[in-house]
Amino acid sequence: EVGDGKIFVSDVAEVIRIRTGERGVDAV
Repeated sequence: EVGDGKIFVSDVAEVIRIRTGERGVDAV
């Protein structure tokens, strides 16, 4: 469903945010 998709996207975005926070410029 659309709701599940939004939850999945937000989870992935949060993981990316955590990785960029840990690696900093290297993540980019």
